[in-house]
Amino acid sequence: MAGIIPAPGSTSGGSKFRRRRYVPIADINVTPLVDVMLVLLIIFMVTAPLLQVGVPVDLPKTSAQQVGGKDEPLVVSVNAQDEVYLGETKYELPELSSKLKAVHEEKPDQRVFIRGDKAVNYGKMMEVMGVVIDSGFRQLGLLGEQAQALGKGGGTVSPAPAPRGGQPQQQPQAPTPRR
Repeated sequence: MAGIIPAPGSTSGGSKFRRRRYVPIADINVTPLVDVMLVLLIIFMVTAPLLQVGVPVDLPKTSAQQVGGKDEPLVVSVNAQDEVYLGETKYELPELSSKLKAVHEEKPDQRVFIRGDKAVNYGKMMEVMGVVIDSGFRQLGLLGEQAQALGKGGGTVSPAPAPRGGQPQQQPQAPTPRR
């Protein structure tokens, strides 16, 4: 709301018809700025997880803890059809070896993670690991999916099959691991 504000140094007394200087109020309305910033924040929070792209691989479950690091590792993926990918680019094993050697020359301390579909032949995974190690990389890790419920044996616990009779039985609770 704009109004007439007396200029500094002017007196309030005096003539009734004396003109007062108009001084505009220079306040910034930040409400639209905050609205826009909140909308952008929500958009980025929703789209960020969707931007994680990669080769679709059905990872096996594991109870191991996640490994953290400072830099982004290279990811070599082997899908169920035994196709090998570096990032999202498909390579044959000889091409993968030459590409990894070129990367190793630039960054010799780079970490490499190998993702393998649980249907992949063990021999194929060992072959891919051999190519990565022969390329000069020494920081190598295998990726797996975090298991949801753990039994005493460290594996995943699946519910027992339903009995064939008409009465469903109560399933026993899975034991929790002790630390």
